[in-house]
Amino acid sequence: MTVTPERLRFTHFTSFAPAGPPGPMWDHPKARDFDYLNIDHWVKLAQALEAAKFDGFFWADHSSVHDVYQSSYTTAVREAMQFPLGDPLSLTAALATSTKDLGFAFSANIIQDHPYAFARRLSTLDHITRGRIGWNVVTSFQPSAWRNLGHDQVGGHSARYEQAEEYLTVLYKLLEGSWEDDAVVRDLEERIYADPAKVHPIQHQGKYYNVPGIHTNEPSAQRVPFLFQAGTSKDGRAFAARNAEALFIFAHNPNAARSVITDVRSRFQELGRRTEDVLFFVHHNIVVGSTEEEAKRKSAEADEYLSSEALLAFSSSTMGTDLSQIDLDSPVGNFETNALQGQFRALAEAAPDKSWTFREVVMAMTTNRIVGTPEQIADELEQWRDAGVRGINVGSITGPDDTYAFLEHAVPVLQERGLMQSEYGPGTFREKMFDGTTGPRLNDRHPAARQRRPHNGS
Repeated sequence: MTVTPERLRFTHFTSFAPAGPPGPMWDHPKARDFDYLNIDHWVKLAQALEAAKFDGFFWADHSSVHDVYQSSYTTAVREAMQFPLGDPLSLTAALATSTKDLGFAFSANIIQDHPYAFARRLSTLDHITRGRIGWNVVTSFQPSAWRNLGHDQVGGHSARYEQAEEYLTVLYKLLEGSWEDDAVVRDLEERIYADPAKVHPIQHQGKYYNVPGIHTNEPSAQRVPFLFQAGTSKDGRAFAARNAEALFIFAHNPNAARSVITDVRSRFQELGRRTEDVLFFVHHNIVVGSTEEEAKRKSAEADEYLSSEALLAFSSSTMGTDLSQIDLDSPVGNFETNALQGQFRALAEAAPDKSWTFREVVMAMTTNRIVGTPEQIADELEQWRDAGVRGINVGSITGPDDTYAFLEHAVPVLQERGLMQSEYGPGTFREKMFDGTTGPRLNDRHPAARQRRPHNGS
């Protein structure tokens, strides 16, 4: 019997900003017509992604300006390095009415909203979208974000994950345990909208949060949104094994990805979860041309607009180190960071002799690309799929122009090869992502399931 290889999932990766994550250029000639404050532009893009059968629209986000480089925010502000930055949850609500099947996932860190308030936002969005949302759980690495949100200093790496674990526990209690499945009765004759005996205070008392009351919203289609996580440090992998359904990994090549995937899958099994309970995603900026020469020319032309200052501002922020004070051609060696540790671990695995320089790290973190014809792009993505990757977070360097080119030229080839879906499956974002092998809610192996109450209300 012939076994059909598993497809890849595709999400479009950007920010609610003049330019997306590092690499894209807001001032490139092909990017200048896109106005990030014009909702019509986003609607057009979302509908084009849906027509191409993309799985989702993924929003990168953070809570402050990148201000570590030169101990100042001036570079990030001047060069629009993920700044100014709008609220992706609000944009998701606006785009939900213009789409039917496209999923919407957003990064949101644990310090920007109290879990009680955030649970309300999640449930509301899940209702509005009919179960089409996902959340990328992140712990903010920006010291200025912590200060602006009332904290004296950024928490240590392990402490941030400890707080995130409790944050999720509170959400699971609110979203899964506060309302029983049959609490809402809508009995017009008896004038009972919901049975009070089946709506429960969660009575949570913990190290970081005390939440005694009930969830403000009745249950939505997914209850808990589809859960992404992006940490591949030691702490991040352990956290993902307990909570994630999809994990963004940073890998320099498919072999490095395979190593991370093998490790995380073993952690899943140790916790009683299954390897099929998690999908692994990688990010690539993709430049497509009708010929290899055309694709390389487009990539080279884009480099003319690449700002080294903007890349250094972003990398200084994520590395937690002011790179203006470091010789960029010196080796990274045993550099330690309290910020995005997973990316440095991945680069170390790609170069065990510690030979990477800071300049190479900056370029690898911010300008990774696949450049070629549709067939060449499909060939390379197939190698990542064979390494165990199940999702591609597609970025662009010239704004939506690259994205529209990918939709027009690469998508048909990917669909013909079975690497990309040609039709949407039914159900919620979770059901679509797992190709109908799971229900709308987190499965019984997930820790959130332990917060559910028996149907009898006891």
